[in-house]
Amino acid sequence: MKSTPVKGTKDFLPREVQIRDYLQNIILETYQDSGFMRIATPIIESAENLDKSEGGENLNLIFKILKRGEKLTSAIEKGATCENDLADMGLRYDLTLPLSRYYANNKNELMNPFKVIQMDRVYRAERPQKGRLREFTQCDIDIIGAPGADAEVELILTTTKALNKTGLKDFKVKINDRRILKAVFAYCGFNEADNDSLAITFDKLDKIGLDGVKAELESKEFDHTAIDKFISVFDGEKLTLDQIAGIIECDAIDNVKYIIDTVSSYWNGEFEIEFSPSLVRGQGYYTGTIFEVEAKGFSGAVAGGGRYDNLIGKFLNESVPAVGFSIGFERIFQILLESDFTIPGSKKTVALFYDNSDLSNAWKLAEELRADYKVSLFPRPKKFGKMLGKLETMGFDGYCVYGQEDGVKLFEAK
Repeated sequence: MKSTPVKGTKDFLPREVQIRDYLQNIILETYQDSGFMRIATPIIESAENLDKSEGGENLNLIFKILKRGEKLTSAIEKGATCENDLADMGLRYDLTLPLSRYYANNKNELMNPFKVIQMDRVYRAERPQKGRLREFTQCDIDIIGAPGADAEVELILTTTKALNKTGLKDFKVKINDRRILKAVFAYCGFNEADNDSLAITFDKLDKIGLDGVKAELESKEFDHTAIDKFISVFDGEKLTLDQIAGIIECDAIDNVKYIIDTVSSYWNGEFEIEFSPSLVRGQGYYTGTIFEVEAKGFSGAVAGGGRYDNLIGKFLNESVPAVGFSIGFERIFQILLESDFTIPGSKKTVALFYDNSDLSNAWKLAEELRADYKVSLFPRPKKFGKMLGKLETMGFDGYCVYGQEDGVKLFEAK
């Protein structure tokens, strides 16, 4: 049997779990202080729901679950070969689709607007690499039932407040709107049916540059006149909202301006929030505003989200406005871990060693020490020095030996 975890998943050592617990608690407390309420949903969803969720490229990364018992036997006997015929469930790839189903199922018992927290694990059949796991934690807040831009403002203010409290200071919020992108595509002469393909290519601008975007659009055999007009729009200095307004008419422009101005007035320049015309985000269910947070010195977004006004309607057959923001928990955890982060205000952890006949008295001493320390009892080992080395490796701060008068000895004081 293999002792290593499945590829794309991780075991976490005690010190790592302490940091993860601290980080989750900070984020959760910030969300709750801002009036959001936590829910929980199953990690398993209907395969039909997952397949119809417009999750973009994530639909190719769903872990499917085989039918069981007679259902599986029947499917095989009927000659089923494709995964959709053999599977009827799958693991959730994000928390937005489960939330949409949850809201549709519990609508009559929920407030409107509904301000909700989800903090849980999700699963994607990624090709494992640094920063990409197959099992990871997301920390989401969503507002359901509020169509106006105030919902976006509240989500951005709450999320940036949480990021600040985690110790992540040097970051930037980027914002765009899918409706602006669609208007620009139409202005350049592209067909509306090609919007998704165009967005996927344009989303690569930061990685492949404008020449790379042009080459990929040409490889997709789009109209050359439309490509040239599109490239001319973004050639030169970074495109501003005012410049966009001089090219197209779109109500979303004023919407984005309002969000930027309102968030900026609150934070008063503590971090940057800017219009990013090439921001696309990969989820197909986004209908309007989209946003991401970048941290200086770290590639990729540490938070992201957007408005998805049509997803809940797939369950209810009625329009329900919704917008959400998700903190990339694993990326922030990695940043803190690599910076030798120490949990502020936490008690130091010490080991209390005792001889076998002294357990009762040693426990009494441990209870006294627990006023100032986290204390773990251990029988005194024969190889004492080796044990002390293991304690340091495991994140202990010091030790104490019952019966000795020198009290707690901290490793840093050796």
